[in-house]
Amino acid sequence: MSLQSILGNFALILFILTIATGIIWFLDVFHFSRLRRARANQALAEFDARHAKLKADGIKVDDSGRHRLEAEMLKQPTWIEYSGSFFPVIALVFFLRSFLYEPFKIPSSSMVPTLMIGDLILVNKYTYGIRLPIINKKIIQLNDPQRGDVMVFKFPKDPSLDYIKRVVGVPGDKITYKNKRLIVNGKELSYQPLPDYLDEEHLTYSKQYLENLSGITHKILNDERAPAYVQNPDPFPMNEACSYNVEGFTCTVPAGHYFMMGDNRDNSLDSRYWGFVPDQYIVGKAFFVWMNFGNIKRIGGFQ
Repeated sequence: MSLQSILGNFALILFILTIATGIIWFLDVFHFSRLRRARANQALAEFDARHAKLKADGIKVDDSGRHRLEAEMLKQPTWIEYSGSFFPVIALVFFLRSFLYEPFKIPSSSMVPTLMIGDLILVNKYTYGIRLPIINKKIIQLNDPQRGDVMVFKFPKDPSLDYIKRVVGVPGDKITYKNKRLIVNGKELSYQPLPDYLDEEHLTYSKQYLENLSGITHKILNDERAPAYVQNPDPFPMNEACSYNVEGFTCTVPAGHYFMMGDNRDNSLDSRYWGFVPDQYIVGKAFFVWMNFGNIKRIGGFQ
């Protein structure tokens, strides 16, 4: 599913703003403020000399204007004042969303029932390694994605878009999806039937199961009306690693790639259709719903 497609270049915009406001802040601290101080000192010296002459002539003067003059001379121009005040805030936001946590909004139903439309989620940016912002190049290796993780990544067909799915296959795995059941490396996953899921928007029911994927239990949905086979998969890179039939498909995940599927299995365009996700497209691990304005009970962690 697509996330924040409208704000696809937000990280770049934030980076540019950080650099621009940082340059203005730096110039003000080390150059403009010194110029203002020098001009203020000159104006104060002239003020003091003028008042000293008046006092020598026996004229009573009011020295209270000296503080106002100094304040006016040292006052930052509006454009510098705003830039300087915004810089630490923008820099902090850029650091947090680039290296620690980034917020996203769920716009579609491909991860129902785990994630709902309108969920505002947090993504851990460092779980899978430290990456440089903008270019998304990994510089420090930490952990690898595991089966069962809910992961945000760059859409392979259009890297300007962020998608979210569940990791069902890691490098080297043989993934078989047969009659709407997953088999990983020859071992069929266990499925516990749950009460049917009601889609309140469309007033339709779907079969609901508790799937156990490498020890991670999570709910999935199946639409009995949808076929088991994959309809019209794209000619994606390394598609020779996959074979399709009327019951489903089998794929061997290449090195450095991951196989992703949505929990709403029959309503998700995922790796079954557009292929594998390369490691360099990973954004982070989704782990927490921090708000849903339509249903605040949604707040909390998820698997």
